[in-house]
Amino acid sequence: MDPMRHQQFGEEHVRLRDAVRRFVESEVAPHAEAWDEQGEFPRALFRRMGELGFLGVRVPEQYGGAGLDWWYTVAYVEGLSYSNLGGFNLAMLVQSDIATPVIDALGSEEHKRQFLVPAVRGDWIGALGVSEPDAGSDVAALRTTARRDGDHYVINGSKLWITNGARADFIVLLVKTDPAAGHAGISMILFPTTTPGFSVGRKLRKMGNHASDTAELHFEECRVPVANLLAAEGTGFVALMRNFQGERLVGALQAVFGAERIVERTQQYLAQRSAFGRPIGKFQIWRHRVADWQTELAAARELTFHAVDLTNRGLECTREVSMAKLFAGETAVRVIDGCLQAHGGYGYSEEFPIARAYRDMRLVTIGAGTSEIMKEIISRFDGL
Repeated sequence: MDPMRHQQFGEEHVRLRDAVRRFVESEVAPHAEAWDEQGEFPRALFRRMGELGFLGVRVPEQYGGAGLDWWYTVAYVEGLSYSNLGGFNLAMLVQSDIATPVIDALGSEEHKRQFLVPAVRGDWIGALGVSEPDAGSDVAALRTTARRDGDHYVINGSKLWITNGARADFIVLLVKTDPAAGHAGISMILFPTTTPGFSVGRKLRKMGNHASDTAELHFEECRVPVANLLAAEGTGFVALMRNFQGERLVGALQAVFGAERIVERTQQYLAQRSAFGRPIGKFQIWRHRVADWQTELAAARELTFHAVDLTNRGLECTREVSMAKLFAGETAVRVIDGCLQAHGGYGYSEEFPIARAYRDMRLVTIGAGTSEIMKEIISRFDGL
């Protein structure tokens, strides 16, 4: 079923989805294998995405965006799912829906002009700097500090697993401005990567999403103007938790739509590949497996759309977003694993894109909070 048949979507949503799809099918998909092997895609694609208006779907028009709502983001994410390159999708979603929304939500006019506007244009690449070698899901354990010195903060520490980190122009950086205050001592600072003392330690080798750079970052006596502080000191943890909602929601959407594309390709393979004198897809076991996949993905899509609806209406929905990410992520990984099995030996080889999709999708149950963290959040809301 075409998701755009839902009552929430009209012709404008379909046009956006199809515009993104046309772009990625012509400019990204033909190069997917090569860029995955190279470990990156051309930086110029950020600018092209910006020129086409794809990087600021929900950003107000005065800052270069389209000023639309979450249902248009759904259309945008579905369009990206046709790229055949998870690393490209991840990099663009970090740019449009992970690193920049907090600037739009909390930034001053100067912040938005200096950082948000060039990010929406695709001129500057953004990253979100949270995880550290000893602080992943436990954000309060981060050790990167920002010490006030007159009109500047002096930043020291390191970050790990930072998507877009190797070529970012700025980082929305989570730091401790008061190490003794726990969660209340965490702040967010807009950090230009031209700042002296900043360095990229290494690009990390990963199981999947090879075309998306993931970096280890180092900060040594980096001086950043106090004016780059987002909101007030000590508000960074709460801001991050709110930002996580959007990140987790696009992760759920990415899981659903990405898995749907793989099921479509698998159905084509089952119709073309023969064994024992007939197409594999004619065997009951695979017809029933496809029926299971379609049913599971339909359930994941509806749960995720429910979370989108609540988010779009401005309602508290941490529990529902956590459920959507948990269920959509785990379902997508399980479904793509089944699709790989349906391809037999070809699924295990690099001749078919199913192997890359399998590797790329695995991240969705880890990034922006693991499935285990999602379960913990849900259980707390249920009073357990």
